[in-house]
Amino acid sequence: MIGLPNVGKTTVFNSLVGAGAVVANYPFSTVETNVGIAALPDPRLDKLREIFTSKKRTPSTLEIRDIAGLVEGASKGEGLGNQFLSQIREVDALMHVVRCFDHPDVVHVAGGVNPQQDVDTIETELMLADAETLDRRKQRIEKKARSGEARAARELAAVEKFIGLLDKGAWLGNQAFTPDERAVLNECQLLTAKPVLFIANVAEGADENDPHVKVVKDLADKKNARLVLLHAHLEAELAVLGPEDRAAYMKEVGLSESGLVRLTRAAYDLLGLITFFTAGEVESRAWAIRKSLKAPEAAGKIHSDMERGFIKAEVYHYNDILAYGSEAKVKEKGLFRLEGKDYIIKEGDVVYFRFNV
Repeated sequence: MIGLPNVGKTTVFNSLVGAGAVVANYPFSTVETNVGIAALPDPRLDKLREIFTSKKRTPSTLEIRDIAGLVEGASKGEGLGNQFLSQIREVDALMHVVRCFDHPDVVHVAGGVNPQQDVDTIETELMLADAETLDRRKQRIEKKARSGEARAARELAAVEKFIGLLDKGAWLGNQAFTPDERAVLNECQLLTAKPVLFIANVAEGADENDPHVKVVKDLADKKNARLVLLHAHLEAELAVLGPEDRAAYMKEVGLSESGLVRLTRAAYDLLGLITFFTAGEVESRAWAIRKSLKAPEAAGKIHSDMERGFIKAEVYHYNDILAYGSEAKVKEKGLFRLEGKDYIIKEGDVVYFRFNV
């Protein structure tokens, strides 16, 4: 989770993970990276627990890191930049929180709300940091390339291409690359190669017609990135309420679903994840896996022994048990299947894995 200071990152973070990170009206109130686990809301899991009368429910999760606000010069160590830029390299995707609201009591480090300028500042720092990383890599492989080592020559060509694109202000995650170039890109762990989800932190009632939001939407469209509108303060209030009070409050303010539900759904999509379920009397559980995983690999997400000893997967879809109300009825309708090792797990599958210990 990246952005300038005082854009609402930590408020969004707290809403997602239920943490108590410091939220304050001054720059760099976040001085240590906040790391938390966000449980992903999924009403299907609640329904499965009800059908199976499970003793517990366990949602799938995402690890979220809230780093200190970045400022101009972060790539050179300004503010608290350097130590946090290094931590961004370890993540799979970036949530870029952009301030899209005016408030006289919440200071803005640049003097006023300007989403275009804010995004440009953050992205410039990430590009500069990547350019420095690539320059160091170039220096390491130039000698090998000059000596005729073919692999080093290919890597050098890719690195020089990346540097040229960054010099033109291009976001690397937006570019088309050959498989060889993509492999080098992945090895470098470049910040600008990561997928991005923009979070427009808006005033209550704002929509995509808001002038500030339109700017962020245009920026997201140009990068083929996703955009979620969120009223961080409202989400923080909702996050601390019980289910009944939350539902009543959402009805009062005209929300059909929490912004955090939309945010986690968008994050899932961004990361190329799907959900499958396991369910029974002991536990109903949601599992996050990459798309196109075969059944044994999905079993391995539960336990490595299940992947090694995989025999078959008993599978039906969540919609089937929702429609008929029990596993027995799903079997009666012929919708209960035995699948082998080549079966690709689908979004919403309910699975029981058979395996040898």
